[in-house]
Amino acid sequence: MKVEKLVEIIGSDFYTGVPDSQLKALCNYLMDTYGIDKNHHIIAANEGNCTALAAGYHLATGKIPAVYMQNSGEGNIINPVASLLNDKVYAIPMVFIIGWRGEPGIHDEPQHIYQGEVTVKLLDDMGINSYVIGKETTDEEVAAAMENFKVDLNNGKDVAFVIRKGALSFDGKVKYTNDNKMVREEIIQHIVEASGDDPIVSTTGKASRELFETREANCQSHKYDFLTVGSMGHSSSIALGVAISKPDTTVWCIDGDGAVLMHMGSMAVIGANKPNNLVHVVINNAAHETVGGMPTVADTMDIVAIAKACGYPNAICVDNFEDLDKELSSAKLRKELSLIEVKCSIGARDDLGRPTTTALENKENFMDYLSSL
Repeated sequence: MKVEKLVEIIGSDFYTGVPDSQLKALCNYLMDTYGIDKNHHIIAANEGNCTALAAGYHLATGKIPAVYMQNSGEGNIINPVASLLNDKVYAIPMVFIIGWRGEPGIHDEPQHIYQGEVTVKLLDDMGINSYVIGKETTDEEVAAAMENFKVDLNNGKDVAFVIRKGALSFDGKVKYTNDNKMVREEIIQHIVEASGDDPIVSTTGKASRELFETREANCQSHKYDFLTVGSMGHSSSIALGVAISKPDTTVWCIDGDGAVLMHMGSMAVIGANKPNNLVHVVINNAAHETVGGMPTVADTMDIVAIAKACGYPNAICVDNFEDLDKELSSAKLRKELSLIEVKCSIGARDDLGRPTTTALENKENFMDYLSSL
């Protein structure tokens, strides 16, 4: 169905969420219609964040907000749904719009398989009535579902539209760009060269795919890398766990601005523990580029200042390869916790592949390599 019709049927004038490629039509519509507008559309740091934001909107206006996310974000909303929104607590109604990645019977990436299996069940367990929209679903059927939902909403309950792959369309064109010149895949190539035989933990999305292809192009083993294919925002904590367990080995984390934002508290924990063998590289294009390019708020914040405030003894920002190479080399040699923010352009090559090893093979090869250090 046309996304404009879905928005009309839902009838909300306030949307907040975390972008998802399955919801690209909705995200592009919202950006084309509102952009980032505090009165109508805010892209949040994580799904629990946007759920609480929507709750505040309801408290102030009495209106029903709409919250969008990939189904992986269900884990982040369980706490506020159960302990804040629930009709046994504050009875705060909202409409969730959830992209169904990993739907059973539809091929998808390994991190989505189990999440796809439990997507509707999790909603049921949280007491959220849901309706699935597919390519063949008519406008009339969605309108009827929304009429049924209004009973729940009026009683302070939450509801959800679960969106199958390709179910929504939007004819408008939205282009996401920035003024940065450095290309992420080339940045990763420089990190690989500087890190040598050191282990690398990389964040979810295209960064891990580009790391995998860099190893392929170099005819190198993949044993050095842990590809965090899911669990967005947690790669730096994984790297911390590795670093404190292997104190004589330099450990690198390739992170992204969206991931850092999603669970920024991890930086405080890293800074408090100050592992002298961890190099945290944040590639910042101020975009959720892997799922379409919608903006993050990372272009309005000072990641270096945040890192220093969290206790990182070394933090710097670079925007060219000469400075990047210098800082990578210094970080490797200094044996002290370091953060390097790298300003990056939006985009990746069209023929970017995906890892050809399974997640289990990746884990086992990485663990075998760590055991040899």
